[in-house]
Amino acid sequence: MKVIVSAGGTGGHLYPALALVEYIKKQEKDTEFLFVGTTDRLESKVVPEMGYDYVGLYVKGLVGNPIQKMKNAMIFVNSLRQSKKVLKKFKPDIVIGFGGYPSASIVLAAQRMGIKTMIHEQNSIIGLTNKILIKKVDKIVCCYEKALHDFPSEKTYLLGNPRASVISEQTLKDVHDIYHIDKDKKVLVIVMGSLGSSSVNNVMKEALRKIQHEDYEVLFVTGKQYYETIMEEMKDVSSSIHVLPYIDDMPSVLASSDLVVSRAGATTLAEITALGTPAIIIPSPYVVANHQEYNAKELSDKQAAYLLLEKDLNADIFVEKVNEIMKNPIKLDILKTNAKALGKPNACKDMYDLIKETLERK
Repeated sequence: MKVIVSAGGTGGHLYPALALVEYIKKQEKDTEFLFVGTTDRLESKVVPEMGYDYVGLYVKGLVGNPIQKMKNAMIFVNSLRQSKKVLKKFKPDIVIGFGGYPSASIVLAAQRMGIKTMIHEQNSIIGLTNKILIKKVDKIVCCYEKALHDFPSEKTYLLGNPRASVISEQTLKDVHDIYHIDKDKKVLVIVMGSLGSSSVNNVMKEALRKIQHEDYEVLFVTGKQYYETIMEEMKDVSSSIHVLPYIDDMPSVLASSDLVVSRAGATTLAEITALGTPAIIIPSPYVVANHQEYNAKELSDKQAAYLLLEKDLNADIFVEKVNEIMKNPIKLDILKTNAKALGKPNACKDMYDLIKETLERK
């Protein structure tokens, strides 16, 4: 089998794609893969470092003023020509797009050439690239019921995020061992993505002073760019508050912590539900189409997480909600059970089976 996978721009698009490719490799060792992405974003560095063949397309999103949009449209047309050359040379059996504007070019070109196509939508709100491709592709995979209802029912499957499969199969460490925390202590983790959030960090500086003498430990992840400043400002707080620039092994921390406070990125929520981690979700209000809030609502509506909007966030509300959950084993158990029920630990296998079905292979 020969497969082209396209994922552009962010880890939210890239890492589910990598998870699926790694799974297929284990099932069919002779499968050939080619990644198609941007010339200068995350995937252009990560994918070649992992040993996969890679082609970068020069393509821009259809944003900006009318003149810029027109220029970017011409760049897109040219990227279609590049894509057709890539397809003629590699001759894939199927092309799978995981979002980001390069996906539009290669998937659309494949469809026009009669090659089987599939797209994956990680969020509850359909991204612009996938909106372009909805009517063109053979199969669609999504992670949330809202997206399932918005896509054509006859070719859409609610199979989840392949990252959930990776997390479910990993051998995970204990957060108490990683950060030398007493095994008897509960652990609260606060992490606003890899870059952190200045607005949330400012609230946390006040909130953590209010909970520093509670009977649980706190891992407060600031993001690298904010770490030194916040460390200096919080050097006098209790030793129960662990201020960190980032976390290397997030799955292990999520699996063995009692409560996590996080954004609502697609990968984060896939991991939370795969592991059954109780969570307070503070969606980023700075993303396209406010999709993180819709992602979070998919969990909160099913009592699988608590939703707290950033506009409503202050130190007192935060402390009240954290203590309400952390000090109530029943609430923690309800969140854990409901989150786990939403997890899709078989996402990779299910997508692989759908690929075989699409190609009519046994």
